[in-house]
Amino acid sequence: MLAVACQQKTHQPSVMFGQADEVRATDYDLTDIQASGELIATTLSGPDTYYEYRGEGFGVEYEMAKSFASCIGARLRVEIAQDSLELLRKLDAGEADLILSVPRWQTRPSSPELAAAIANWWQDDMRERVRRAEQSRHAPNNLVRRTSRPPMLSREKGIISSYDGLFLRHAPVAGMDWRMLAAQCYQESGFDPRAVSWAGAQGLMQIMPGTAAHLGLPASQVFEPSQNIAAAARYLNELQSAFSDIRERNERLCFVLAAYNGGVSHVRDAMALASKYGGNPHHWNDVDRYILLLSEPKYYRDPVVKAGYLRGSETSGYVRMIMTRWREYRGTAHAAPLTPAESKSDKQNSRIRSREVFLNDTTR
Repeated sequence: MLAVACQQKTHQPSVMFGQADEVRATDYDLTDIQASGELIATTLSGPDTYYEYRGEGFGVEYEMAKSFASCIGARLRVEIAQDSLELLRKLDAGEADLILSVPRWQTRPSSPELAAAIANWWQDDMRERVRRAEQSRHAPNNLVRRTSRPPMLSREKGIISSYDGLFLRHAPVAGMDWRMLAAQCYQESGFDPRAVSWAGAQGLMQIMPGTAAHLGLPASQVFEPSQNIAAAARYLNELQSAFSDIRERNERLCFVLAAYNGGVSHVRDAMALASKYGGNPHHWNDVDRYILLLSEPKYYRDPVVKAGYLRGSETSGYVRMIMTRWREYRGTAHAAPLTPAESKSDKQNSRIRSREVFLNDTTR
């Protein structure tokens, strides 16, 4: 998205950079950051600064800071603060090297090398270019690049897709009805195994690269239907465990789907808000209201919120559309046979895993 050369410039926009009022007891400057290999930035969460989506960071200021960190040979870590006072405290205490804010980034007076490196790297039109690129990524036509397929292959025969056998095989591992897994797949990719989203999610179940690595799904297999669905089922099983405190199964499925789309931390934030404002944190209709409100500063900067801004309308709509399609599928779709390509040993292993999942689930 952002291609900025790491080069010296004669024009240094000093107005873009400020300094905290107090000085750290010990100096920690550019050479120390490069030696550690990590640039720590702090910011207020928001759509233009920093937010997390499916475990990955996004936002205009974040994209720029990530580019700068790469230029100085460091990786970027972001710490979210609740307010401007906490931003300054983190900077002064050495918990962060840099404040990301609009229109200025702030460094400590004891970090002149870092301030100079930022000024040398900065380009006047940078923020606007990144903002336009972000807007383009979020345009409706760019959300998921996929081939359009019908929601059911044959309504008369009760066949949802050519992947029904895989949904049947892996749904027990996910802890859900196979037709719900199919409904989720249609929402994610429209049954296109080559689909890629604006955020970098891939394949039938739109798995992010970081999630794929966590699940042991090699990049070379992420577009293979069986491997992609199997990995998604394992992830859904993890999410089932993450919300094991929600005892009612269908209620829990809504929370699991929301977390698959928006992340566990954001869903827990919405639960905390529901509890704070008198709702039932284990009832999806109560929590869904705050999923939506997490896109408003009043709520994503509430003290009980830890993960900050969420694209709440997307997550809320995601759950609603999957649950609606699942009800449709339950009325029309039938259990299809496994495809001939599925090996006997794979099916036996799947049955063993499925039994283990159901036994574990009944003990929760």
